[in-house]
Order: sequence, then structure tokens, then C-alpha cells
Amino acid sequence: MEEIGSPPETTNLVVDAQATRTQETHGNPAPLIPTSRLERLLRERVLRRSSKSYHSLEESRDSNGDLDISGNSNDLYLSDGDKGYQDEDMFEGNAFGKHLTDGLEKQDVRVPKQRLLVVANRLPVSAIRKDDDSWGLEISVGGLVSALLGINEFEARWIGWAGVNVPDEVGQRSLTKALAEKRCIPVFLDEEIVHQYYNGYCNNILWPLFHYLGLPQEDRLATTRSFQSQFAAYKEANQMFADVVNAHYREGDVVWCHDYHLMFLPKCLKDYNRKMKVGWFLHTPFPSSEIHRTLPSRSELLRSVLAADLVGFHTYDYARHFVSACTRILGLEGTPDGVEDQGKLTRVAAFPIGIDSERFIRALELDVVKAHMKQLKERFAGRKVMLGVDRLDMIKGIPQKILAFEKFLEENPVWRDKVVLVQIAVPTRTDVPEYQKLSSQVHEIVGRINGRFGSLTAVPIHHLDRSLEFHELCALYAVTDVALVTSLRDGMNLVSYEFVACQASKKGVLILSEFAGAAQSLGAGAILVNPWNITEVASSIGYALTMPADEREKRHRHNFTHVSTHTSQEWAETFVSELNDTVVEAQLRIRQIPPLLPKGDAVERYIHSNNRLLILGFNATLTEPVDTLGRRIDQFKEMELKLHQDLKEPLRRLCEDPKTTIIVLSGSDRNVLDENFGGYNLWLAAEHGMFLRRTTGDWMTTMPENLNMDWVDSVKHVFEYFTERTPRSHFELRETSLVWNYKYADIEFGKLQSKDLLQHLWTGPISNASVDVVQGSRSVEVRAVGVTKGAAIDRILGEIVHHSHVEAPIDYVLCVGHFLPKDEDIYSFFEPELPTGPAPSARAKIANPLNRFASNSTGVAAFCRKAPLPIPSPDTRANSFLGNGNWWSRMRERMTVHEGSSVLDLRGENYFSCAVGRKRSSARYLLGSSTEVVELLKELTACQP
Repeated sequence: MEEIGSPPETTNLVVDAQATRTQETHGNPAPLIPTSRLERLLRERVLRRSSKSYHSLEESRDSNGDLDISGNSNDLYLSDGDKGYQDEDMFEGNAFGKHLTDGLEKQDVRVPKQRLLVVANRLPVSAIRKDDDSWGLEISVGGLVSALLGINEFEARWIGWAGVNVPDEVGQRSLTKALAEKRCIPVFLDEEIVHQYYNGYCNNILWPLFHYLGLPQEDRLATTRSFQSQFAAYKEANQMFADVVNAHYREGDVVWCHDYHLMFLPKCLKDYNRKMKVGWFLHTPFPSSEIHRTLPSRSELLRSVLAADLVGFHTYDYARHFVSACTRILGLEGTPDGVEDQGKLTRVAAFPIGIDSERFIRALELDVVKAHMKQLKERFAGRKVMLGVDRLDMIKGIPQKILAFEKFLEENPVWRDKVVLVQIAVPTRTDVPEYQKLSSQVHEIVGRINGRFGSLTAVPIHHLDRSLEFHELCALYAVTDVALVTSLRDGMNLVSYEFVACQASKKGVLILSEFAGAAQSLGAGAILVNPWNITEVASSIGYALTMPADEREKRHRHNFTHVSTHTSQEWAETFVSELNDTVVEAQLRIRQIPPLLPKGDAVERYIHSNNRLLILGFNATLTEPVDTLGRRIDQFKEMELKLHQDLKEPLRRLCEDPKTTIIVLSGSDRNVLDENFGGYNLWLAAEHGMFLRRTTGDWMTTMPENLNMDWVDSVKHVFEYFTERTPRSHFELRETSLVWNYKYADIEFGKLQSKDLLQHLWTGPISNASVDVVQGSRSVEVRAVGVTKGAAIDRILGEIVHHSHVEAPIDYVLCVGHFLPKDEDIYSFFEPELPTGPAPSARAKIANPLNRFASNSTGVAAFCRKAPLPIPSPDTRANSFLGNGNWWSRMRERMTVHEGSSVLDLRGENYFSCAVGRKRSSARYLLGSSTEVVELLKELTACQP
């Protein structure tokens, strides 16, 4: 047996090679590598099924049925139910007993396999200490374990807590060795951590919240402090899981994190290794954003989960709620594929779990199951059998189910001796007062109904406070006429799947709560009900008991097809396959993202240059960073743009350098720039460069003299209308543009309003106007045509040269800003060649010099004119970049001779364009935030004499 952590005998499968691993078959060459995401996933699906058929054939030849999961098992159904919330859908449903070891150990070594590290709160085994260095291992049960049992595509390792406190090193070593034989790796948590992290934060805060039960009332200060300590323990426990994963991780491994216990784990893992393939799956519902936002740690948990490459849920509703929470609470962009944060996409999708249906089907052929079925048929002869199988839990709706059955008996006296309800209620958390109260309530209702409608020989409800053996459960499923699932809120509920799998003969009817995740999958064949509507459930019971045979057949056929095809193994393989492909797609996206700014290179080039030009944006570039962690934005403070406190001294020193010219180029109006930069010796360019002044002089305009602004009043009326009808939105009236901003409004409502606003604009005020409509992430701006920073920069340079008496050519340019895509033409203005492709190398390695005015032997032009120059079109301006455009020729005719030989003598390696906080940009490089801008300017300041 290979020890945990030992080097593999074969090379691990690399995800990038998966698309090419099909070998030539039947003399035909392997098909070309698929390019689109859908093509890759479809091909992977075909490969997976082909591989599964091959493995089945080989196993039938070699092992002669080693993995006979139809053998006798003494495990009780839901035997882990008394552990509480943590095992909801992950450990609910399928008991497969002693054969877990065979499934985990049965690894095909014929072909290299990708390792799969499954990380869950609990291991699939429970440890019992026999001696100081001796342990007994009991196999746990559950859908997740069963799902991973049948996977042959991956070499699985399971990481989790063994459910026991092991404080001594001898015990830890011996337990680690014993678990290694089961391909399990333990995480050792002490009792205090378990109490605070598991019993506290997971079970008392997250689980109730995710099931819409709300947070505990903070009626004492001690309760608030306990919340804080529990959250700290939660993060600490997640870091302990991450440490174990990191210790056993190998390059190319897939790490699959499970459930709400480990929401911090993706971030911990990515902090350790950004290239690690990490997926996270939630086995409970995810609440609406209005529920989730009540959680004090809401933002930290969301951002930690978003560190994963793929986030999975059982249903589309849960996935939609998660995306909505990220949008409304974090202010991020929700897309059809997931959540996007500055170019980094976390894919969010629904992956409904299934069961191992074949195991239930085969179990019905066993003699022991047939014997149980015979006993049950004799016991309930002449009566229809209704069945409920649940944990005794607040979310399972057991009281509602029994009350609906009582109402049915009241309204249908003829059925009182012809139907029986068998309710299996597996006890959970028997030491918790709320659960004790629930148990008493259920017993009281059952007793009342049996006393009212029962007789000396029969009672309408058979209630069992215990779990059943697997074979007993299969027999009970098989003889049931109507299964009743009335969950008030359930992640999936696999009981409904198991019932369908055992109904090949009876073809019984499934009544299913619409609040169970399974309703999304089995809704067409089941009778969906609202468990809170007792009358509706009672009516559905009557309809199910009298349903015609042909309708029962059709409904069963639909459900059985889904259950038999969407198995647990298919669920696991699909998730891992999508995770691998998500990583591939992320790598393709990263290739289109500019690299981070090489600050050392930028500073070095700055030192050795003679005449430097620094073009700096203002908002989100030189301003204080806005803390949106909790989405509680102080609107008035943020709207009042202020220069970053840490930039004041570095900026002053840079402005005093005679070799450095600084331009603050912003879309803000003149008053804002005057207020923030009036005391510095630099150039201010307001409203995208349409107004310009040196801080020691007066404002001048660079607008074309024929600029038409007749459209302003009509657009203003539209903006006023939508501002009045969109709470917390506002609009700015500038001299060359109008901006409607809904950043602080409700995100979804703001988007709808912006669409309506655009429709009003295009069909009315600007239908024939010469304007550009610029859509930001949370804004709509209407400008005159040609009002962009790139169009203005050439005129701005001319004015600067004229007024500053530049004697040496500019040989260094640093352009930094958080500009809208419409204004990113300023980045390409200084490029010696316009980029023709998205490859970073095309941006970063430009060696051709840009000497725009070297051919002008008469000298540098001073833009001494009374009328501004017309704004060139994008095509003519592109030619002017190389100094050979017709527009440049016309402009040069209007110049006057000035001292110096050129304005720009710029080589590619001396040009640094940086987008701040935008990963999708035409700039050469990236800076993460205004904080990094501060660091950069401080470094430039430090190198000055």
C-alpha cells in the first residue's frame, strides 16, 4: 500500500492534456483539440464514459466482481444522524457498509490518474481508540461517500476530522497510519476548537441561517462575544484543514472542498498556491441575499468562497442566490457564468447530486430484502402504505406532514381503515432543548391521531424513533404506495431518489415539497406541494392514493429515468471535469490580462531619463481607497473625492523636480481638481481633457470650436427623471458631458433603470445628436463625439510644450489611471505600434523608438493658436502616432518655431501604461489599487537627489 504523501509511481494527469488523451482508434487519428468550453466538456464526457466501459470490462475479467456492494451490511440507515446538522445531504441516504474500503482502494494503475483531494469536515470513517497505539475504524454512511466510491477516473484521497480528540503524538501517529490504509488523512482538532467551530459557528449560526431559521438573538453582550470567538475558531479550524491539504498537495492535484464548514478553505489554499485547482460545493441551501446579509461575517465568507475556481450548488436557485449575494453585498458583477471581480471569474453552477441507483435495484433481488417485503405486505395487507423517512429535525416538516395526514383522514372517513403512514424519524442532537421539544411535539400529535382514528387492531400512524438497516429500508421503499417528503427547507433530500429507485414494481407516487432541492429534478414526475399549506398536502394525499395506473406509470418512468442517469458517480465526475475545464478557461483568460507593473524597471528607467511625463488619473487612482467589504458605503464621503493622504508629500516632491511634468487627467469638473491640486505645481486636465490649466495659470479650453452641445437640456431632463425614480442615484452636469450614477442604488433595480434610461435616450434626445454614450459599471455618461482622454492628450501636450518652454524631448512616459474603456485610447496614443493581438508580449516588448518629431528639422511646434485644432478621427489619429498622418501634416502647418528639437523621443521600453484596478485593459501593465499607486510614486520620489 502506497503511504500517504509518498511520490506516485506514475505521472499525475495534467488537466491541459486531458483533451488530447484519446488515442487513435480503428485506424483513425485522434480528433483535433476542442477549443470552446462546451466542446471540451462534451469530449471529456465521451472520454469518461469510454473509460468507464473499459474499466468495467477489465474488472469483470480480472476481479470477477470484487466490489460486490450487494453483500450483507450491518450498518444502520442514517446511523450518523445523531451527529447533528453537519451530515445533511452529504451523509444522508446511501449506506454502503464495509465495501467502502474496497471502493477507495480499488485504483486502476494501468493509466496515470489525476489525484483528487476531497476535503470535508468529517472523514468517511469514525475512529474509536482501543489502546494507546491501536484504533478501530467504523465506516460512515452518506451520499457523498457513495458518490466518490464509483469514480475510476481519479486517485482519491479524503481529508477531514476523524470525530475524536487525539491530544497525544503517539495517538496521532497511530491514527494517521491506520487511516492511511483507507486512503484517508486526518485533521486533528482539539475539543475547544470543535466546540467553538463545529458546535458553535457551524451548527448554531451558519446552519440555521442557510435554512432560513435566522440568527440567534443577541440578548446579552456575552452572546456577541461568543459569536466573535466562534468565528475566530472557525477561521482557525479552516486554516488547520488548509495546512494538512498543503502538506499533501502535489502539482496537478484537484482539491474539492465540501460544505459550509469550510467556507474559508478556498482562500487559505489560494493564499498558499494561486495555481492550485480548488472547487467548493455546498450541500445545504444557500439563502437569499436578504437573509445572508444579516450575517456579521457575510463579506469575508463570500470573498473566501470566491477564491475557488468553481463553486457548486445542488440547484440553480441556490446558485442564483449566491451570485445575488456577491452582487448586492460585495458589489461585484454577476454574469451567466458566475461572479467576476476585476477580470477574475469564479464560475458558479448547479450540480444536483444523485444516488447509486444500481445498488438499490440490485438489493431488491436479494433474498433478505424479499423476506422483509413479504413480512411488510402481510403486516399491511388491505391497506395503502404511505412512507416518510426523515431526520428528526426542524427543517424536515414532520409535524406538518402528520397534521396534513390528520386532515386527510378527517375529510375522507372512508380511508381511515385503508391507509397507514409509516414515519421513520431518526433522532438527532438529543441533548439540545429545541430538538427535545420537537420530539415531544411529534409524539403528542401522533398519539392524538392514533387515539382518534385508531382501533384495537390497527393505528393509522406507525412512528419509529430510530434508523433502519439498509435491507429493511429497501423493502419498505418497495412496498410503499405513496412517499411523502414535506421538507420546509432541504438542500437536496435523497430519500426521494431512493424511493424512486425501489419502485420498479409498485410504481408508487412521490409527494415532494417544493422547498426541497430534489423538486428541481423530480418536479415533473412528482406531486409538488407547499408543506405549510396543510389543506393542499391533504388534497395531494387523496389524489396520490386514487391516481390511475397509467398516470402512475408515466410519472414513475420520468422520475426513474432521471434517478438512474443522474447518479452520484456522474455528479462527482461532472463536477471535477468542470473544475478542470474552468481552470483551463481561466488560464486562457489570464493570457489576455496584462501583467503586473515591474516597479523596479519603471523606477530604473525613470532615473536614467532626462525629461519625464507622468499622466495620472484621479478617481480610484489618487484617491483614498473605498472599503466596500461590508457594502456599507458612506455615499456622501465617497462622492466627495479627496486626494490620498499618503500621496500629498510624494506628489509635492515630484512636482518640484524640473525634469518631471505631471498631468492629472480626469473626468471630474474643474472645481474638484482645483480643490485637491491647487497647491501643487502641475497640470490639470478636467472633463477628459477638455479644460486645461497649469496650477499657476488660468483655465483654457481645448474643445473644438464647432462642438455642438444643443442636446444637453433634453438629456438633463431624462437624467432628472430617472434620478427621482431611482433612490440613491444622482447625476452630474458638466460642461461637456452628463453622468447618471447608480452606484449606491439597489444593484438589480439600478441595472433595470439604466436599460430603461438608455432606451429613452436612443429613441428621443440623442437619436440624431452627435454624442457618445459611455456605460460604466454603475453609470451612464453622455458626451459630445470625440471627447475622450486619448483625443485630448495630443492637444494637451501642445499646450504644455508652448507654456512650459520644454527644451529637451520627453523620453519617459508613465500613464496610470482607472479609466473607462472608452478613455483607454490614451494608452495606445504613446504606443509606437498599435497592438494587433491580446498577447502580453505584444504590449510588454516594444523596442522600436517613438521619435514623433525627429523628422521635423524645423523644431518643435508650439500650439500658439486662437482656435483649437479639430479632433482627428480614430483612423487618422492612429496614423498620427507615427508622425506620418495627414492630420499631423495639417497640424504642423499651423505650428510656430520654438526652442528644442522634438517633443517626444520615446522608446518602447521607456513607456509604462498602467490600468488601476481593471484587469481587462489595453494598458501594458496593471496596478491593483490606489494603494499600489502610492507605493509607486513613493519609490519614484525616493530615487530623486
